[in-house]
Parts: sequence; structure tokens; C-alpha cells
Amino acid sequence: MTDLAIDVKGLNKSFGDKHVVKDFSLQVRRGEIYGFLGPNGSGKTTSIRMLCGLLKPDSGSGECLGYDVITETAAIKREVGYMTQRFSLWEDLTIRENLDFVARMYGMRDRKSAVAATLKDLGLAQRQDQLAGTLSGGWKQRLALAACMLHRPKLLLLDEPTAGVDPQARRDFWEEIHALAAKGISVLVSTHYMDEAERCHRLAYIAYGNLLTTGTPDEVLHMFRIATWEVSGAPGRLAALAGELRGRDGILHVTAFGNALHVTGASEGELEKAIAAFREQEGLAWRKSQSSLEDVFIHLMQKVKDPAP
Repeated sequence: MTDLAIDVKGLNKSFGDKHVVKDFSLQVRRGEIYGFLGPNGSGKTTSIRMLCGLLKPDSGSGECLGYDVITETAAIKREVGYMTQRFSLWEDLTIRENLDFVARMYGMRDRKSAVAATLKDLGLAQRQDQLAGTLSGGWKQRLALAACMLHRPKLLLLDEPTAGVDPQARRDFWEEIHALAAKGISVLVSTHYMDEAERCHRLAYIAYGNLLTTGTPDEVLHMFRIATWEVSGAPGRLAALAGELRGRDGILHVTAFGNALHVTGASEGELEKAIAAFREQEGLAWRKSQSSLEDVFIHLMQKVKDPAP
């Protein structure tokens, strides 16, 4: 058995005259948490659906869990758990009833024991008689994950699973994901949160159907050697400063981060020259900063254009 859970090359998908995914290639190892990042409309969801057999690629080839993504989609679906962006279970059923219904759809012979085990494993046993519609966002998220895990999949495809939940629920969710990966389950997860990206083993960044970069978080950080300075000051002064800095030679972009600005450039020397006159101004505190994943991805986005009119 190959150590790759996903191995696809040159996948393409169009809807009408819109080319949504272009020559997409990806390799995900077994037991790996792979972060899938990109702006809205970049093709992430379409790519995920092609991988799990819900959409047929127009062209390309590859395997998911050893099955051909073109000809063996039914087999892929039986071994993949797919969690959609929106809560898609039945709000007028209890937690247990939802899971039992999902188990029936999979045709599971041991569904009662599977439901009981999943309720225990995901910490839902004490709430099993609660209506799904009365759950908070974090508990709905946990129920959706439980439904994905009922049939003991080998691969989880999670499409922005933590959108709209509080920080504690997000942290708890990621603890569950790492525990599942430790058991050998592969996870492909799309997210907009940079702190979540840093918790992945490897990352892929896609924009407008094109795969821009892949690697570990550390590799991605060092792949684009951009220099960054951070400047803090009064909010009004920072807003004016941002306008003065943008477009100057040596500066790639200026981004607000809380009560500070991140000023980045491709060359450390050119960036220091560009900001030199501003470092002497009163009311501003400047310091060299380590570039973050968010700095890198903002830089990547500025290098590509949205093809939509």
C-alpha cells in the first residue's frame, strides 16, 4: 500500500466558460493534516469534491486511498468522511437520531454499536437526546464531525469546518483532528485562519484555480524571503501612515494588524531605505518583525489577479 492517501495530477474543472480548477496536483500522506488555503472563490471546494468522488474532473488523473478518482468514485465515497461548510444535518432530530439516520444511509450492519462508540469518542453521549437545532455552533461542529466518523473513514475532507465558532471550540476541534491523525487518519482541511494553518503538517495555497505554493509552514515562510517591519502608534496616525507608505519603491504591501502596521518588502535593504524617513517621526515605534504566514499569503495574493470581471 502506498503511503499517499491522495495523489492526483493535472485535475481540471470548468463550469460553462469558467475554468474553476486548473491543472491541480496534490499529494497527501497517510496520517497527515494538510491545510488547504485560499480566498473565497479560489476553487478549494471544487477541488475537495473532485477528490472525494462528488465531482468528476474534466481531465487529469490520480488516486484517492488507492482508488481512481475518475472510475472508482463509489469506492472512494465509502472510505471518505466529508464535512461541508454549512451544518447539513437535521435540526429537528436529536444527536443520536441524526447519527442513527446517517448510519442507516451507509447501510451499516452494526449501526447501534457504531453510534454508541461515536457518541462516546466525540464527547456527545451526555447530550445525545438534545435536538440538533438547539446546539451551539461548537456542538453542531462536533456532531458534524461525529457523522463523518461513523463509518470509520481513512480520509477526512473538511471544508472550512471552524467557520463561525468561538476560539475555544476551534481549539477543541483541532485537538480532535490531531488525535485522529495520530491514529493514521489523513485530513485535508480548508481554512481561512492562519493560526489553524500553522497547526497543519503541510500547506497548499490556491488562488483562482491555480496552486501557488505547497510545503510545511516553515518551508512556506522561507520560500518567500520577504522582509517585514512593524510600526505602532495612534490609530489615526497609523491610518495616515499607511496611505503615505503604500506605493513607495521598496514596499510590497502595508497591512493593519491590530494596533500596528506590517510593512513588507522583497529586499531588506530597499525596505529600510523606503521607511528611513518615517522612522524618525514622533509618535511611531518601529521594530523589525518576523514575517508571518499571513504576510506571505497577502504577498501571494498581490501577485495574482481575480479573473472575474
